[in-house]
Amino acid sequence: MRRTVVITGGTGVLGRAVVERMLEDEIRCHLTWKFKNELEGFPHRDAVTLHEVDCGSDAEVVDFYAGLDAIDASIHIVGGFAAAAVEDTRRDDFVSMFELNAVTAFLCCRESVRKMRSGGGGGCIVNVAARPAVQPVGGMIAYTTAKAAVASLTQCLAEEVRGDGIRVNAILPSILDTPANRRAMPDADFDRWPKPAEVARTISFLASPDNRLTSGALVPVFGRA
Repeated sequence: MRRTVVITGGTGVLGRAVVERMLEDEIRCHLTWKFKNELEGFPHRDAVTLHEVDCGSDAEVVDFYAGLDAIDASIHIVGGFAAAAVEDTRRDDFVSMFELNAVTAFLCCRESVRKMRSGGGGGCIVNVAARPAVQPVGGMIAYTTAKAAVASLTQCLAEEVRGDGIRVNAILPSILDTPANRRAMPDADFDRWPKPAEVARTISFLASPDNRLTSGALVPVFGRA
């Protein structure tokens, strides 16, 4: 029987790499999107099921998961980045990073747990935190705090659902080798950055039946950076 996986943020650079990995394994993929420009150039439209969902909306996330049949895994890639010195970080900036990263992950975790518990077969949840959540650096306090919340959410939830056969983990990427990051840091050594396809392989394992033991882990995918 084909496995079914939810991937939020599946139209971005990392998301596309995860989708490609899942499709190689003939997994049925449900992807969320919010803005139409996310679909421009997306190469897998005919191979996945696309859902217009604001993952920061309680009602929309509830309706999305409720409308799905049983799922085997839920991978939460929706998020965002912003950098600023603390004195230049407004309250709205701080709240925005928290809502975009931690709140979206929480809502999707909650509803995927509800769906997996109702199915009775367990499953896997994978969140995306970030290296600064465990190795903080200056100049990105709103982003780092939000990703630290994702890390804590992951570990707390793993304990809560351990008896349900649901495994919950998060990856901790450093700077991903993406076109946008290369433009932003043209003098960096790109070879040291983790590649999206490499990170996707780690996500794929954590979300697979092969992962029978690991839950509550914050898995570093730092590359050589």
